Amino acid sequence: MRHVIDQAAAWQRSGTRCVMATVVRAWGSAPHGPGTSMLVAEDGRIVGSVSGGCVEAAVVAAAEEVFAGGPPVVERWGVGDEDAFAVGLTCGGTIQVLIREVRAEVPLDRVSADLAAGVPVALVTPADGVGALAVGGGTVNGSLGDPAVDRAAALAAEGMLGRGESGPLTVGEGRADGPGGVAPDCVPERRLLVQSFAVRPRLMIFGASEFARPLAEFGAALGYRVTVCDARPSFADARRFPAADEVVRDLPDRWFRAHEHLVDASTAVCVLTHDHRYDLPVLTLALRSDAGYVGAMGSRRTHEDRSARLLAAGVSEAELARLCSPIGLDLGGRGPEETALSVLAEVVAVRRGGGGLPLTAGTGPVHRT
Repeated sequence: MRHVIDQAAAWQRSGTRCVMATVVRAWGSAPHGPGTSMLVAEDGRIVGSVSGGCVEAAVVAAAEEVFAGGPPVVERWGVGDEDAFAVGLTCGGTIQVLIREVRAEVPLDRVSADLAAGVPVALVTPADGVGALAVGGGTVNGSLGDPAVDRAAALAAEGMLGRGESGPLTVGEGRADGPGGVAPDCVPERRLLVQSFAVRPRLMIFGASEFARPLAEFGAALGYRVTVCDARPSFADARRFPAADEVVRDLPDRWFRAHEHLVDASTAVCVLTHDHRYDLPVLTLALRSDAGYVGAMGSRRTHEDRSARLLAAGVSEAELARLCSPIGLDLGGRGPEETALSVLAEVVAVRRGGGGLPLTAGTGPVHRT
C-alpha cells in the first residue's frame, strides 16, 4: 500500500487527476482486505490492485465516470452477482469498493511522510467524497467540513489505528457501524472509510552474506523495514544491499541489545552468520525477546551442534523450541534467491498462521479471515 499512497501524493503534487479505489469491506475468499487501494490516472495509468486482477477493468470503468463528473460511488462485486463472471470475481469472495477522485484537500503528503518515517497514520475518507483527515500521534491534518465531525472521526480513527484495523466507520447520530463506530451527541452522521497504516514490521538480518542480499530485497518487497547487521567491515557495505533500510557495522548481539525495544511479535530475526562467536549471543537474545520469528541458517548437523551450545549457555527448552532451524521451508531450491524465497515463505507462514503446505492438500478456504 505504501507505493500506492506515495504515487497518489506525487500525482496530487503534480496536478495529475487520479481516482482512488479502496476496499471497504471483504467477505469470504476475497483476495484483499479492507484498506487495500488502487489508483487510476486520467491518462489511463494504473497503480495497485483491489482484487488481484479480478475486477480491475470494472474499477477503471467506474473511475472514468468519476472523471466525467460523477460522484464518488461504492460498488460491490461478488461471485453471486449476475455480472460476477463478466468482471471476473469468481474466487468465491465479495468486495465492496469506494471509488472517488483524489482532490487537493486530501492530506496525502502527511500520510506519505509518516509512512516514510515509520510513523503510524490513518487516512479517513468520507463516502461522499467531501474532505479527508490524516490522523496519528494525537495530531490531525485536513477536515471533513465540520469540527465536531473531525473530532469524533479522529478519536475513532486513532482507536482503529492502534488496533491496526481498516474499514468502514460511522460517526454521528446514526447507528455505530464498523469496528470503530461511535455516535457522540450533536454530531451529524457521516459514513467514513479508515485506512490504517501501522508501523512496518521489522526484518533483522544478521550476517551480510550473499544470501542476505535477496533476503533483504524480498523482505522490502513484502513491506518489512529491513536491517542488515554484520561486524565485518567488508561485508557491512550499504552498496551491497540497496533494498535495505539500514546496513549496520556492529556485533549482532550488541546491536540487538541496543534495539530490543523495537522488537515485537511482527519482527522476524534471521541469523545467517555461520559463526558461533556471532550467532549464539544474538540467538540467545532473540529467543528470549518478543520476536515472532527467529531463524538460523545451517545444516542439520550445524543445528544440532548449535542447539547443544545454546542449551549449555542457559537457553531453556521452551526458548529453543522457538528456533526455526534449518531456516526456511523445503522448496527444493538452491542458491541465494531460492533460499531467500524459502526463508520469507516460512516467515509469512509463521506470522499468518499458515501450514506451509500446498493448497491442493487442504479443503478449507484459501484466504483465512
